[in-house]
Amino acid sequence: RRLITTTIEHYGQLDYLINNAGISQVIAHDDLDAATDEIFHRMWQTNVMGTWYLCRAAMPHLEKSGHGKIINISSVAGVRAAGSSIPYAVSKAAVNHLTKLLANTFGPNVSINAIAPGLIRTPRTEGWDDITTYFTEKTAKKAAGKVDDIAQCALGILKTDYLTGQVIVCDGGFLLG
Repeated sequence: RRLITTTIEHYGQLDYLINNAGISQVIAHDDLDAATDEIFHRMWQTNVMGTWYLCRAAMPHLEKSGHGKIINISSVAGVRAAGSSIPYAVSKAAVNHLTKLLANTFGPNVSINAIAPGLIRTPRTEGWDDITTYFTEKTAKKAAGKVDDIAQCALGILKTDYLTGQVIVCDGGFLLG
């Protein structure tokens, strides 16, 4: 709530919210013991509850503006049985459904969508050689995405007034394969 309050105090209003905080951990899907309760809880708290808390705090201000927009950053792991770990994929699937439920509820005044990126090159993903190789081989573009690809997708969503409740997959064609 403090983040939202500080933003309102500084700018006078809130028009957009982009929920981009998230965590992941590489755990083989067949290694159920490695996906401990602690790991599951930490990913759920950050990826789902963090998104929920900010949406809840921002909603009255976004409704008041009459044209507010929320973009929740999800993952293709929330759309397809893939991803760095089962806890991660489950948390991102929950973000996708939260996006749809909120869009259906607050649709007249607030547009709420999600972006589901595929593998994006960041300093954090530099050591993921096996994952990067697998992903790029399965992707129509034969490359991992760039941060700018997601930023451009977000800008497109923010420019569109009629779009709501959608999970926009920005994965270079990974889900095609």
